[in-house]
Amino acid sequence: MPKMTFIERNGAPREVDAPLGLSVLEIAHKHGVDIEGACEGSLACSTCHVIVDSTWFQRLAKPTEDEEDMLDLAFGLEATSRLGCQIVMTAALDGLVVKLPAATRNAQG
Repeated sequence: MPKMTFIERNGAPREVDAPLGLSVLEIAHKHGVDIEGACEGSLACSTCHVIVDSTWFQRLAKPTEDEEDMLDLAFGLEATSRLGCQIVMTAALDGLVVKLPAATRNAQG
């Protein structure tokens, strides 16, 4: 089973099983990680914002224009910020590390 690590808001690492084909948001919810995902992965909010470890960032597919538009609304945006609903686990991402931002902003509806 592939693994990934969430760096919690308090800085503590949390390694979890990361089934292939699930998004980072889905993996977080499966393991009770504190990511909201208000729009349930429909790319209509930025509450699943994560900061991808720089060693992993280049391995991800480039974000779509829609994802970039939603990221513009994210709190604490960084150069390696992505939306967790848009990162789908593959074998190549086994070991992925993402950090939860200090806070989220729900600008939905």
